[in-house]
Amino acid sequence: MIKNYLFKSTLAIVFFLSTLTSTFAQSSAKQFVYGDLLPDAPELAERGEYAVGVQTLDLINKNQLDILNYGKGTDSLYNRPLKIEVWYPAEGTSGSKDLISYEEVMGQNGSPARPIIPFTFLGRATRNAKPSYSDDSYPLVIVSHGYTGSRYLMTYLTENLASKGYVVVAIDHTEATFRDAAGFQSTLLNRSLDDLFVLNEIARLGKQDDSFLNNLVDSNNTALIGYSMGGYGAVNVAGAGYSSQAAQLFGTMAGGSKALLKRTLGNPEFEKSIDPRIKVIVAFAPWGMQRGVWNAEGLAGIKIPSLFVAGSLDDISGYENGTKAIYEGAINSERYLLTYIDARHNIAPNPAPIEAYAPGLPIDEYLRYSDSVWDMRRINNVNQHFVTAFLGFYLKGKEEYKPFLHVKENTEKNEWPGFKPRTTVGLEWDHQPAKK
Repeated sequence: MIKNYLFKSTLAIVFFLSTLTSTFAQSSAKQFVYGDLLPDAPELAERGEYAVGVQTLDLINKNQLDILNYGKGTDSLYNRPLKIEVWYPAEGTSGSKDLISYEEVMGQNGSPARPIIPFTFLGRATRNAKPSYSDDSYPLVIVSHGYTGSRYLMTYLTENLASKGYVVVAIDHTEATFRDAAGFQSTLLNRSLDDLFVLNEIARLGKQDDSFLNNLVDSNNTALIGYSMGGYGAVNVAGAGYSSQAAQLFGTMAGGSKALLKRTLGNPEFEKSIDPRIKVIVAFAPWGMQRGVWNAEGLAGIKIPSLFVAGSLDDISGYENGTKAIYEGAINSERYLLTYIDARHNIAPNPAPIEAYAPGLPIDEYLRYSDSVWDMRRINNVNQHFVTAFLGFYLKGKEEYKPFLHVKENTEKNEWPGFKPRTTVGLEWDHQPAKK
């Protein structure tokens, strides 16, 4: 009888362990990956019809001003390296379960209080997958991170857009990433210059026979997406020249005032640099307005459609005197403003990695990715929805996306097109046509 009891107990333990292992395996297979849908995700947050490939490229922008070493020697120029990540439509099925591991770091180089901490996280893409070529090449989307950040800061969005038929290029802005953060003046000077250089390089590679981008990307139909300092650069590239007050502010840094004159309102070189290939911008919490970087005349220089996204309590870029002020001042742009009520600055990045939860780690590592009110996965889904509608309408010319942008004109019982009932709480949406 004892043997029978032990046998049954052993079977029970084996069954329990087997069930536990099976459950763990299923839960691992179904784990939430950045950009996956929550139950309340709006309609356009869902991934598109294409499988997603990804490749890393290294670029060199030669003979650039070395603002960090300006005046320290006879040669103030250097060859500026830029690493970029390219997501693109790939051969395969849209429901591909392929997972990719991205290598990232937390911390800020050079700060003993914030040491570099490597970590990995998963995405849904395939490294070096064969591109899905079609009769028409895909619009280009350039993504610019904040200070500090990296090209992997918004993979929930870059992968999502690639699955919908865009070639998405995210930049590691040298001297502004988690790995190599340096003096802020480099970001002030180089952000818009990096964007334009990458646009030119992608256009070149799109015509190069030995590049996978050949006949894949349409650089003449480009969107620029920027977050924080990336938004600062995007607003400038879109046509908003910096103010004379900004030039004076930058002048407190070595060589700053002279260097920034080239991106200042009224400078012929700046006016010439406004690139007609850039059709729209999306600016998440763009920095600078509250510091006098732009004035009314400068903001009036934005003449392409623009989407601004902000938290109403943004304590980095400002809201009433920051993002909202830019939105209101861009009077010559068909423009939209998405506001997350009570959110602060972090309305664009991936959620915080699990490593950021470690006991004893400075809370800044967690707060760099997170918001104290909003679920970042929810924010990610809402961003996917509205950016899809905005780019689909303005870059691809698809009229079916218009109702998702003209929310108030298409609202019944306070429900927004594409949103499940009772899921727009905490969101505000505004739209202003361009001045005639």
